[in-house]
Amino acid sequence: MSEKHEALLSFARLAPVIPVVAIQDARRSIDLAQTLVEAGLPVIEVTLRTPDALDAIAAIAKAVPNAIVAAGTVVTPAQINEVADAGARFIVTPGTSPLLADALAKASLPAMPGCATASEAIALAERGFRILKFFPAGASGGSAWLKSVHGPLPQLSFCPTGGVDASNAAAYLALPNVICVGGSWVVPPKALEDGDFETIGRLAREAAALRGSLP
Repeated sequence: MSEKHEALLSFARLAPVIPVVAIQDARRSIDLAQTLVEAGLPVIEVTLRTPDALDAIAAIAKAVPNAIVAAGTVVTPAQINEVADAGARFIVTPGTSPLLADALAKASLPAMPGCATASEAIALAERGFRILKFFPAGASGGSAWLKSVHGPLPQLSFCPTGGVDASNAAAYLALPNVICVGGSWVVPPKALEDGDFETIGRLAREAAALRGSLP
């Protein structure tokens, strides 16, 4: 087992749910991370969908040492160094081109590359990746897809994201090849915008209480 895979495995097993957040204002990031960590969700995926994303990653990495901040929506090799410099602990991609997959395989940070088909999963496995993001999970076959690929690809674990919410997260987590799930429902954009960390904390505690069968 490679050092990077071991690190990613330890992160993925810390909690059943990885909150996926788009932070519009980096000044909210520290309070958000502290709220999520205290609620039992220490792994946080900050997506590179906003101008403040890198600043938010840097703020969390510096001020909330108990948080494991991941950089999500990484889509180019150039972003790998940017998120590493900001303090991200690992990388998540929504999908993975061959060029990006090669760059991730050589990167210093662990990565959870995204796939939506069995062919994509096999191509990533050929490059040494064992924990993959399944995205968009709901639109790409959901639990049925995960059940179908477990037989031919038993060495792979998945973090389904996209269409995962409080109503179906437990069903995903019960699958033998699901190590955790990713979801945006834990941090509603309006609650984050309003600084409503009471609501976010409640949703995070409910998510942290979800338990499934880990591979």
